[in-house]
Amino acid sequence: MARHSRRYQQARAGVDRRAQHTLGDAIDVLLGLPKAKFDESVEFHANLSVDPTHADQQVRSTVTLPNGTGKEQRIIVFASGDRAQEARDAGADEVGTDELAERIRGGWLDFDAAVATPDNMRIIGPLGRILGPRGLMPNARAGTVTNDVGRVVNELKAGRVEFRVDRLANLHVVAGRVSMGRQALIENLRILIDAVIRARPSAAKGSYIRTMSICSSMSPGIRLDPQAALAEARTVAE
Repeated sequence: MARHSRRYQQARAGVDRRAQHTLGDAIDVLLGLPKAKFDESVEFHANLSVDPTHADQQVRSTVTLPNGTGKEQRIIVFASGDRAQEARDAGADEVGTDELAERIRGGWLDFDAAVATPDNMRIIGPLGRILGPRGLMPNARAGTVTNDVGRVVNELKAGRVEFRVDRLANLHVVAGRVSMGRQALIENLRILIDAVIRARPSAAKGSYIRTMSICSSMSPGIRLDPQAALAEARTVAE
């Protein structure tokens, strides 16, 4: 059994695993924990009362975080002609077609998201076994298969994230970085939770969000009070 570091054990001692917190209190606890030597991601986790084996209970959507993710996103675009230039003008890091696919087949994966025009999906299809398991496969439902490549690249660069329920009905989403500070993280989490609420499938029964928590890359989870967090998220919608 792997042993946790001394820093993690100190962090765990500073977290009451039974307590449920408001967003602000949870962020205060998180920021008060011993720091790692790098700028840790802040992650949001939730368990939903859906059955992902049913198509009408899938939860998948995107949301643009108001303060970004705290990390510069490297975006590649499969496009040609005018749309390729549009992608470059929007700040795409790599733009191409067959030659870009060949680089990926050769093992190059130095990017955070991929966008494609519909006519280029014939090139990308065979890359599914490489990109799919890494969550990098362009997808129409996620808005990354589109002819409006400039807009999508701009949104991804600004901090758009995708969330999708896994087979155990869990969500795992990066909500920012520790260095962003308390207020920016609270704003991001409010928007993110609101987006999860809006993505509720009509077939979902009972209490939609069972549990919620946040953590940093190297910290234990800090539980959120679902009712308090949902109330804070609703203030965003209003």
